Amino acid sequence: MAQSRLILSLPHGILTATSLTAEGFAKHRSPGSGKYFHGRTVLVDLALQGGKAGFQFLDEGGWRDATADTNAALAATEEGKKTKTALSNNGFSCTPVSAYQDVYLVKTGGAALKMEAAGSIATFTNHACTDEMTPAQIAKTIGQPEPSHRKPRLYMTLAPVEMLVYSNLTPSEYAWYAMHRPGKVFRQVMFAEVRVDARHLVAEAIFHADRAELVQDANKKTKTVLLGDSFNHIQFPAWVGYDREVTGGLYVGDRTGLSLWHFPSSISRSWEREY
Repeated sequence: MAQSRLILSLPHGILTATSLTAEGFAKHRSPGSGKYFHGRTVLVDLALQGGKAGFQFLDEGGWRDATADTNAALAATEEGKKTKTALSNNGFSCTPVSAYQDVYLVKTGGAALKMEAAGSIATFTNHACTDEMTPAQIAKTIGQPEPSHRKPRLYMTLAPVEMLVYSNLTPSEYAWYAMHRPGKVFRQVMFAEVRVDARHLVAEAIFHADRAELVQDANKKTKTVLLGDSFNHIQFPAWVGYDREVTGGLYVGDRTGLSLWHFPSSISRSWEREY
């Protein structure tokens, strides 16, 4: 009998129990050709123990029993069901990042690329944050070296919300600030740094004005460029780290730290050719 898996689909936040492999699940849930559909996903294979969720869900205030719903879905796949939805929404914010076993980038046609775990790149122990903090102060707070030169970076946040953000912060600084900023706190965050001309996604004048604002003021931390769908419109080769020449990939963090998932050193031509 096939081993059951528990897969988190992002940016949708759906949690699914399945008897398929991660690659098989990617093909199974694919909407079809990327020429006609937008349906990229990040699939996360989560930890299991004894046929049940191998972790504790984060508290959601009691509006649902995520553990019971998940274990019931896993039991259904053990009895022969191919897939069974455990949680239909908000799966990202209640699933601890420590439960992540494997991460896949999936194209619309269902082609899956397994990322390589680079491990923890930052540990957060100081949680005191104010809106007035400068990038240099954030670097000192999280114990990271101050960059010799600050430049606007473009981050594509996938969860808990999709958005493009210009920032003078490094990835570790950005993750810490996103999860500690007063009044606008993410519980967890998943994002990638991209090197793309996003003028096709937002008015060109706004795109240049937002970047210029950060160039002129090195102490400005972030500037939101776009709220909404960006994942389907930015090609994977535009992600920083795709070619492994510089550090980058998929960042996942919570208030305790930040981890990085690298692109594999060798990417198959078949995956690159598919939509």
